Amino acid sequence: MEKSSVTALVMATMIEAKPFILGMALEKCEGRPFPLFKKDNTCLVISGIGKANAAMATAYCCQIFDPICICNLGAAGAADANHTLGEIFHINKVLENDRPELMSGRTRVHTPHVFDDFPAATLSTSDRPILDPEERKKISKNADLIDMEGASVVQACKIFERKCYIFKFVSDTPEHTNGKDILKSIRLYRTPFYDFFLKSVMPAISRLTIP
Repeated sequence: MEKSSVTALVMATMIEAKPFILGMALEKCEGRPFPLFKKDNTCLVISGIGKANAAMATAYCCQIFDPICICNLGAAGAADANHTLGEIFHINKVLENDRPELMSGRTRVHTPHVFDDFPAATLSTSDRPILDPEERKKISKNADLIDMEGASVVQACKIFERKCYIFKFVSDTPEHTNGKDILKSIRLYRTPFYDFFLKSVMPAISRLTIP
């Protein structure tokens, strides 16, 4: 049987996904267990915030569509002041500081797939929002960005043997500790992020070999 050539996009919230749904003219085809939008060979699932939600949504996409790849897309906080709002990065390593390896106690490390020629960054995934500047400072020793989903998407993709690519845009820095400010930034930069994905990432995905 011919393999699927679907690209699955996993995004945490509708506020991040809206430009993708509108720009790609994706149509809602399911509301449960996750809001699911699809057109042609692209599907987008709204996972909800957090590692458990992201893992379940990724597994669901893998089972339903057998996609050629999964892309985890969305906002992330900057761990330090070296990154500015709206900057876009391709994640080449993901750390789980709050789920260390059982025997060694070392930080768990996940390695997503990567395309060439994109600005790269290390992501730290936690199961709660990290807004305190001092906490960010500690994380900045080993990671550039902070989110709540990336590590679980990589882990689920590994189990289902699917390629996993992560792109994040900076929605907040150590100066931004107010949720309203973060939402304002997401609304401001989500459309440029979609434009970047469409013009720069989709051509790279189109060159992937169907497994």
